Amino acid sequence: MHHVKAAAPRQLPTTGAFVMLAVATVTTMAAASAPSPIYPLYRERWHFSVTLLTVVFTVYVVGLLAALLTVGSLSDHIGRRPVLVVAFLMAATSTAIFWAANGPAMLILARLVQGVASGIAMSGLAAGLLDFAPKGRPHLGATLTTVGTSIGMAGGAAVVGLLTAATSRPDGIVFPVLTLMFLALALNSLALPETVAPRSVTLLILRPTIRVDSRARSEFWATMPSTIAGWAATGLFLALIPSLVRDVLRLQFAAAGGLAIAVLYIAVTIGGIWSLRHRTRTVTILGTALMTTGAAILALGLATGSLIEFAAATLAIGLGVGLTFNGNLRAMSAVTSAKTRSQTFAATYVVSYASLSVPTLAAGLLAPLSGLEATGCALIAFVALLSAGAMTHALLRPSPLRVLPTAARPCRVDSQPPGQTKSEFHSKPSM
Repeated sequence: MHHVKAAAPRQLPTTGAFVMLAVATVTTMAAASAPSPIYPLYRERWHFSVTLLTVVFTVYVVGLLAALLTVGSLSDHIGRRPVLVVAFLMAATSTAIFWAANGPAMLILARLVQGVASGIAMSGLAAGLLDFAPKGRPHLGATLTTVGTSIGMAGGAAVVGLLTAATSRPDGIVFPVLTLMFLALALNSLALPETVAPRSVTLLILRPTIRVDSRARSEFWATMPSTIAGWAATGLFLALIPSLVRDVLRLQFAAAGGLAIAVLYIAVTIGGIWSLRHRTRTVTILGTALMTTGAAILALGLATGSLIEFAAATLAIGLGVGLTFNGNLRAMSAVTSAKTRSQTFAATYVVSYASLSVPTLAAGLLAPLSGLEATGCALIAFVALLSAGAMTHALLRPSPLRVLPTAARPCRVDSQPPGQTKSEFHSKPSM
């Protein structure tokens, strides 16, 4: 009797895994921005206020932060593969709820589930892109996280924005497609090579907490001012700009709000790529200067009703966000290892999304009292002050010295410090 040996499960090659995670990042972010251009249509369809609109936006962040605080570092313990499979199945569930939504309550539920799914996926995706980054191009993992995020946000907003101009039910088209895409990503994630050796897991690791690798704490705190400024600006665009474009600038083209978000994220992409040519301190100073200037021009554009000023401000803010965010991710990836990478990125995203949601929710509560235009200008002023503070902090902070280890041997590509694995060595970009 012959024994048939079971075939080993199929695994993606390293390059294929890297590409799949990049596609997953784009898709996850596209789904996150997809509802924004539809918000004005939802308000007309179900007759709810700007305050409730900001609640819909904020519950996404609540779910996302809850996931980051509890399971954000889980992929460091049980592996990237199972965490991403669960995240994509939950994302498919959220888009299916969007598809079936018949009122604000289901909209809130869909955004909450989507936030949890994104929170589970984000740190695992960022860590996985660093794990599978080409050995000769270690910066590519952090860059793909930034660029993939911005391309996804731009693509989701632009496509859905154009759909709103073509049909009164764009949600009946985009959300079925996203549901199928997330199911396909969950299936393909089963073939991801595992880069983390599973460790013993107890319920204690699910306690809400923020953990940062001790070697990364100094860099973590140094990046926070510009991170907070950039994500507060992003929250302004995602939650309020479609309504401001329609009600304050009086631009009745249905796709305008979505296209404004798309332009912002295209600029974020350009800023992220541009940042690769400069040191992190340089991109932080330049990025925060652009955000400060852009916020001032945006306030002027809303006050005068100038589309040219609005467009210029959108480009300046987007470039600034891309420069600072990619620079910050590069700084963090340089001081983390594979064992602690996802927990450090989770902490970064906790601060980022708190910065994105809290000012926006405050603006939503203020809107019924002061009106949409005054509320938008107040939020823009807040972003300008944050950006100016972050720029001042970056200017005053001493430039870190670049110290090469004594054992470094530039003649050998595969040389590495003692006790460090080859994959960890190549995943740490030099600054």
